[in-house]
Amino acid sequence: MNRSFRIYRLLMRLTLAQQLVLLALLPATIATLGAIAVLTRQHLSNVTELMRASAQTVALQVATTAQGPLQRMDRRALQRTAESGGYQPHVLQVRIASAEGEILANSETKDMRRGEGIQVSAPVIGDDGRQTGTVMVDISLDAVRTAKQSVWFNVVLVLGASLVGVGLAGSWAARRISAPIRSLGEAVDRLGAGEEPQVVIEGTAEVRHLQLGFNLAARALSESRGLLETRIAQATAELAHKNQQLEVASQAKTRLLAAASHDLRQPLHALTLFSDGLSNGETDPVRLQRIGHIRECVESLDRLFSELLNLSQLDAGVLKPQWVDFALDQLFDEISRNFRSVAEQQNLRLVVRKTDLWVRCDYVMLSRILNNLVSNSLRHTHEGGVLVGARRRGNAVRIDVIDTGIGIAADHQSRVFEEFFQVESPGRQGRDARGMGLGLATVQRLAQLLNTEVRLTSQPGRGTCVRVQVRRAEAVAPAVVQGAVSAAVPVPDDVQALRGIRVLVIDDERTILEGLQVVLTNWGAEVLAAQSRTEALALADQWERPPDVVVSDLLLQAGDNGLDVMAALERHPRGIPRNTARLLVTGETKPDRLREVASAGVTVLYKPVSPKILRQAILAQLASTHVQAPPTSSDIG
Repeated sequence: MNRSFRIYRLLMRLTLAQQLVLLALLPATIATLGAIAVLTRQHLSNVTELMRASAQTVALQVATTAQGPLQRMDRRALQRTAESGGYQPHVLQVRIASAEGEILANSETKDMRRGEGIQVSAPVIGDDGRQTGTVMVDISLDAVRTAKQSVWFNVVLVLGASLVGVGLAGSWAARRISAPIRSLGEAVDRLGAGEEPQVVIEGTAEVRHLQLGFNLAARALSESRGLLETRIAQATAELAHKNQQLEVASQAKTRLLAAASHDLRQPLHALTLFSDGLSNGETDPVRLQRIGHIRECVESLDRLFSELLNLSQLDAGVLKPQWVDFALDQLFDEISRNFRSVAEQQNLRLVVRKTDLWVRCDYVMLSRILNNLVSNSLRHTHEGGVLVGARRRGNAVRIDVIDTGIGIAADHQSRVFEEFFQVESPGRQGRDARGMGLGLATVQRLAQLLNTEVRLTSQPGRGTCVRVQVRRAEAVAPAVVQGAVSAAVPVPDDVQALRGIRVLVIDDERTILEGLQVVLTNWGAEVLAAQSRTEALALADQWERPPDVVVSDLLLQAGDNGLDVMAALERHPRGIPRNTARLLVTGETKPDRLREVASAGVTVLYKPVSPKILRQAILAQLASTHVQAPPTSSDIG
């Protein structure tokens, strides 16, 4: 079987011309050898029979001559008769025997070369008609052997001539058939390379038909290719035009969102400050209730703006992971504090399981991921609750956020991470109905920055489970995690926490300046206010001592910005020292502005900023510069 397979593979390696020649030679060789074998056998058989007949003739002649001497028993005459028979061509030996079998004469009287031969005999008949003896003649077959050699020489000669003739004829026929086919193959290669080949019509009728069909197909294919290239060029140009339109629309959308976000954040930021100022010292329950409604609306708007800001920061590429090791339970405690009251207001349970696992991740990014997931779960859960837990998985930690909410249909599960996509919830109303569908899109972007993925499984009517996997770390001594401002800097309950602190506030919006003055004054701070670089430098000419902290807006009048104003105050002879605490407050969301702010190295808060966060950030900056409020008379007393 293997041998047959090897022969088949060898035949497949031959060219078409070689296969055709071989196909012509094999039958011709077999037919010629068969015919020669039959003819040779017949010829040799005839020669052998001829030699036998010749020997029989010699035997009869000797028997006739030996009839008289045998009756007389004349041995000499018999010997002469036997010798005369031995002189015949090809005769090797003649023997004359009596009726009793006695050899009376033998012609082999000299040394003769003996070879292959045959023996014939003839009876010697007396006058009375009875057999008186026997003549035996041995004749040589050298003539047959010579004839056989001559035949084989002729066979080889005829066979060689036949094979040469058949080979030449087969080669000519093969070239006549294979040459057009080879030309067709080369034309097919050129056709595949994009050319428009045409083959010459020649050869047999079948080959000519094939060549004609190829030329027609090549011409039609060339025309189709040209038409297709034209359509592709048109489609490419149209696609490029549409992409350009989409790019222009995207840039316009970004500019519109950035401008709208910035312009809306300004009054919202002032509203946040004034609402806090209204609640300070207020005891009327009705007014406090109305102020609470105002704060709820402000917090809802703040959440919407935060979603836009988070997405703008990700698009701008200003967020880079800061890898640190921290206890996951520290982040879980923060989530529990942030959302427990929200869950209780909705009559839901929020279960955050304690864990002793440590992870290596960016604290702020992971915090934003989990906060968005828990907030989204609470927004879509009407009964039951939300569970947050963590499990070890080899060298990783899997964090699960599981809710008993409305769930997500299978055809929507692949789209919930898209921007502005929201799952309809008939039971959502009021504050829960507000949202832009950017929370999970932000989660997906942050997960990509952390080199991980977010996996979601859900069943409509039963709930949703979202899983995030992060790298596990070994537990170390307790330490404050960088970036977790809310965990690192406690917010004092004393609203007079900034007593004796001098704060310079710079903002081109008069309402925001007035709101900041109200809030900071309520906290016990001494406030200096300026709307521009000129006013800030004029204050520097007059103050007795520089401020302990500078809080400035990013975008100011006449194209100026807070970073440049801070630098100008630092260069002023009576300006701020290099280590002065600085805080930048802005409503800007343009990607280029966000990159500029990120590279400045100044702590940034994005409008609207709640008074609690503002006070917390000021205290954190003062702590980093080791500035403390001077003691007041009440402290001394």
